[in-house]
Amino acid sequence: MTRIGVLALQGDFAEHIGVLKALGVDCLEVRLSKDLDGIDGLIIPGGESTTMVHIMKAFDMTAKLKSMIRQGVPTWGTCAGMIVLARELTDSRPEPLGMIDIKVKRNAYGSQIDSFEADIYPTLWPDDPFRAVFIRAPAMEDIGAGVIPLAYLGYDNVVAAREANVLVTSFHPELTKDDRFHSYFIDMISGGQ
Repeated sequence: MTRIGVLALQGDFAEHIGVLKALGVDCLEVRLSKDLDGIDGLIIPGGESTTMVHIMKAFDMTAKLKSMIRQGVPTWGTCAGMIVLARELTDSRPEPLGMIDIKVKRNAYGSQIDSFEADIYPTLWPDDPFRAVFIRAPAMEDIGAGVIPLAYLGYDNVVAAREANVLVTSFHPELTKDDRFHSYFIDMISGGQ
């Protein structure tokens, strides 16, 4: 059975676990380096990226996490998770893991009070928009040649992308009743995508 770990150091990990359980997936909260053993996929949730990176370093998880992703374990970063996985940030902090070839701007749409919902247009489901929740959301300022855009806000603002085994979304699919992105990630793990 597929087992997905959700990084549970900070942020909205419980919401991801709720969606995964509703889809019948075995999942666990990843709090220590040893929790990464034996998982088939990993979600890095939304939250506070600087805090997450600091705790990962303090708990000596960073090297193991990077090695695991490089070895092909499917990994999905939502909002702050996208910041953590990026190649580069426009800010000087935190230091991202460099697991996907994107340059990211933190809080690109404004502060907490500027949070919003909007229809986005996934290339995966072109005739069926996805109602996305953006909370202090980051934006992809640059994407590398190997990165595949998966959804847009407007015509040219990429808000979901994938490179090999790494998926990122600048929004929070776990805060909606629409489980299509979670199902897509499960398919990535099983080799269906």
